[in-house]
Amino acid sequence: MNSLPTALRVAIYPFVLLLGLVAIGIAIAVIVLVMAYPNLPSLDVLTDYRPKIPLRIYSADGHLIGEFGEERRAVVTIGDVPKVMKQAILAAEDDRFYQHGGIDYAGILRAAATNLAGGSKRQGASTITQQVARNFFLSGEKTYTRKLYEVLLSFKIESNLSKDQIFELYINQIFLGQRAYGFAAAAQIYYGKPLKDISIAEAAMLAGLPKAPSAYNPIVNPKRAKIRQQYVLRRMHDLGYITDVQFEESGKEALVIKREMMDYSVHAEFIAEMARQITAERFPEEVYSRGLKVYTTLVKDEQEAAYASLRKGVMDYDRRHGYRGAESYLEMKDFKSEQDEAIDLALQDISDTGDLAPALVLAADAKQIKVYRKGGELITLSGDAMKFAAKMLDDKAPPNKRIKRGAIVRVQKDDKGGWQISQLPEVESAFVAVDPKDGAIRALVGGFDFNRNKFNHVTQAWRQPGSSFKPFIYSASLEKGYNPNSIFNDEPIVINSAQTGSQDWAPHNYDGKYEGPMKMRAALAKSKNMVSVRILQSIGTHYAQDYAGRFGLDPAKHPPYLTMALGAGSVTPWQMVTAYSVFANGGYKISPYVIREIRDEKNQILAQSAPVPAGEETIRAIDPRNAFMMDNMLRDVTIYGTAARASVTLKRQDLAGKTGTTNEYMDAWFCGYQMTVVGCAWVGFDQPKTLGAKETGGSAALPIWIGYMGRALRDVPVQLPSAPEGLIASGEGRGRNFIYAENAAKETAREPGAEGAETGEASDAPPPKPDLSVPPSD
Repeated sequence: MNSLPTALRVAIYPFVLLLGLVAIGIAIAVIVLVMAYPNLPSLDVLTDYRPKIPLRIYSADGHLIGEFGEERRAVVTIGDVPKVMKQAILAAEDDRFYQHGGIDYAGILRAAATNLAGGSKRQGASTITQQVARNFFLSGEKTYTRKLYEVLLSFKIESNLSKDQIFELYINQIFLGQRAYGFAAAAQIYYGKPLKDISIAEAAMLAGLPKAPSAYNPIVNPKRAKIRQQYVLRRMHDLGYITDVQFEESGKEALVIKREMMDYSVHAEFIAEMARQITAERFPEEVYSRGLKVYTTLVKDEQEAAYASLRKGVMDYDRRHGYRGAESYLEMKDFKSEQDEAIDLALQDISDTGDLAPALVLAADAKQIKVYRKGGELITLSGDAMKFAAKMLDDKAPPNKRIKRGAIVRVQKDDKGGWQISQLPEVESAFVAVDPKDGAIRALVGGFDFNRNKFNHVTQAWRQPGSSFKPFIYSASLEKGYNPNSIFNDEPIVINSAQTGSQDWAPHNYDGKYEGPMKMRAALAKSKNMVSVRILQSIGTHYAQDYAGRFGLDPAKHPPYLTMALGAGSVTPWQMVTAYSVFANGGYKISPYVIREIRDEKNQILAQSAPVPAGEETIRAIDPRNAFMMDNMLRDVTIYGTAARASVTLKRQDLAGKTGTTNEYMDAWFCGYQMTVVGCAWVGFDQPKTLGAKETGGSAALPIWIGYMGRALRDVPVQLPSAPEGLIASGEGRGRNFIYAENAAKETAREPGAEGAETGEASDAPPPKPDLSVPPSD
């Protein structure tokens, strides 16, 4: 047999060698596959996909108000993913996903050549299937061993799951920045809308995130995010997913990215946190991963009204007390220009507080202030927009407070939509509203801003109630036989230390005026301190202390001294709204609650509230006649008394309540109700100090209550309670009086120490029109 020519052998040899190497490579691959494949992890986590679903808190009407968990995720089926979102992902990540078997061989060879030439693992060619394998089973390190396992896992995944199943897993599992996992969660977080409603431009922006979620984050790096979005749009156009017109229009579309800390349609952070704590106690093991849904008692529109009214009340108070100066300063030499991205990064560390946005002063003089707001907005303030801060533009202003180039200030939209200079308030506030029929909390705002101060002033702030405590003293006196027309002397009094528990005490009325003998009804409406003290003297401090417990108040917090008559004890707004509910519902002590029901991920009810409603005699606190008489007197407070602003503003005659101001104006209260809803507002400093002269409950707290009630009572007709049996009524108008039937024969008009005092006849003349231009006495 003749051998092949030498030249031919030389020519064939490289091909034989190459063939041999390929055969050896295939053999090695087969051996590795045979040895490694059986040891690959089970695909149970894919076929029985159970992602960590966060705890979600909802309002009673189904609006999301809070979400708690390590991962912010919303799971969708592949059928619910809009076509434009699928196309954007395929264009950005793996346009041949539905054609290949899980591995892009050409891409791997290209990446390997690049990495070998560069001597490092810098480039990859991962398909969507490979990313699913990596996200569920592998680490993110770039080694050849991990890459081999990724390839093997991809084969296994492709052999066991359909393409749509794999794509669905990818869409729900991928991390997209801002703690968002999955495209449905990202759409909500970045755009504040469901995935089904996003545009082509928005889809392209989201599809660009998997490659580098931090680098292409449109909140942190808007310019880089825009470049990445344009790349995805070009890919979509090249692949025929979008037309020429769509490509041009989408590229020009201005994206509205959510920059606010608040991700929900309603400001209810405090009640969401309360619901979280309650749920965590009930289901401690899986509270943040099981997908529990908690439905609260909160009513969205009323909650928003409470939030807006509290914010306005606090800001109005703050503006009454002047501008305090710049918040801080930045070194302007650190920035290359007034449009430098570094300014945005610096401002990113200063959080918005609701609608109070931080801004950097670029220039300032007596005529105008030019500021830069994060996101690139340049704002010029002049005239009324800067008037509030005018004194801090003066050269004589304190250097560490003066508004000058580099200063950080706050800007806020005014009623007309224009910007004005503002500041972060130092004062705090709280508001809570409850349904007096069963205790369901309808609105709750625990402070000015949850992200700034998470202390819940509704449930945690123990403060002196001041005159808002007087109704409980008056109610106790009715049980002792007094009535609304009983006479007490409004004159100065000196109480010795034995009666006060500390030192001699000479209380006085707010306005320093005294009217002599007057009816209890008028004394309560005008908040006469001397009458409250004399009533308490008459009924006894220990009796009044025990009686307060009927309303849910803690007797231990109200020492049995005469100072209790002026609210020297300690209460929380939560306690006060509970206590006033007794007057609103005819004498029943309800138990406020915030959760209506808890459901699991399959929407099965796990827990449900079972409140005891008003009307059940087991929770009766006071005689229904007592509640009716107190309601009658407390309505006078809102018609011609210290809270007359309420009836004038809301144009209703069925409102009742009481203002409260503590010594040295430390606390301002208003607690009041209409028979369908009870609300309580408080204003004060966390470290108690004076709110300032004339900052009474009627001027600082009452406007918050009115703002909320304006919404809560919008469609509620005027309703007045009917007199219960066992009362004898007499007189008309302001002179109308009620007496327990069993006391009718007794002497009921009396002044302690002045036996036989005559009640006299009440005037039927209408009450004088209240002067709302000056703060009412309290």
